[in-house]
Amino acid sequence: MFETMVIVVLPALIAVAAVSDLMTLTIPNRLVLALVAAFAVAAPLGHLGLQEVGLHLVAGALTLAIGMALFIPGWIGGGDAKLAAAVALWLGFDPLLSWFVSFALFGGALTAAVMLYRRAPMPLPFERVGFLSRLHSPREGVPYGIALAAGALVLLPSTAWFASIG
Repeated sequence: MFETMVIVVLPALIAVAAVSDLMTLTIPNRLVLALVAAFAVAAPLGHLGLQEVGLHLVAGALTLAIGMALFIPGWIGGGDAKLAAAVALWLGFDPLLSWFVSFALFGGALTAAVMLYRRAPMPLPFERVGFLSRLHSPREGVPYGIALAAGALVLLPSTAWFASIG
């Protein structure tokens, strides 16, 4: 069961959050709550001690605080802040800085691609595709959950979670 949580459930929830952000520019709270619940199940199965669980909780809380500080002026969406906190809960402190750098790089590339897409005229058949039309609108934000997810999915195989499966 532990292996399934780490290899299937965690990446699937993160990927679904990214797809949801792309399609609707929202990350549903139920996905974030599912990530937190999955951590609550995986932590004892992965033999995390109370101190380790506490450190993971602090990493998630710190990331949520940073995310909320970025959300208040409108620099990121609330769903992005919550998703980042849930992913940080899973990662803990050890890979946190690497993840921040990774998703920042993915986020820069994503933002540049969206800005280029928005500069180009909307191809006629795409006007009827809701998410492509929303993504093209300069009034909409960038689905940054994609960058958060990409950074996490790239980093996951090098985490302690995957190392403990072997």
